[in-house]
Amino acid sequence: MILNTLSIFLISIGIVFFIGGAVGVLRFPDFYTRMHAAGKGDTCSMLLILTGLSVFQLNDPTLANFLVVGKIFFITLFIMITSPTSTHALIKAGFEEGIKMWKRDETKEDGE
Repeated sequence: MILNTLSIFLISIGIVFFIGGAVGVLRFPDFYTRMHAAGKGDTCSMLLILTGLSVFQLNDPTLANFLVVGKIFFITLFIMITSPTSTHALIKAGFEEGIKMWKRDETKEDGE
């Protein structure tokens, strides 16, 4: 019962992070902030969702389930290494291509 509740909680929070990253990609003004939202949302959400799935697998402690948890651990480790690296590579490529950063228009006052 406790492990089911914990896994549902982790998966739900992971979905919230994923939706937050998707909203950030749609709402942020420039390439760099959108890539930040995509990279952080993807990495955090997958970490939480896969951790929730691992906790769910531990409800029935058999050897097969421990092997599944080990595989999920290695998938999580792979995502934690590759997602920030690929986001950094894309941002660096955009910077080298000359994509400008968004700046607030200083002629307008705040709130207008």
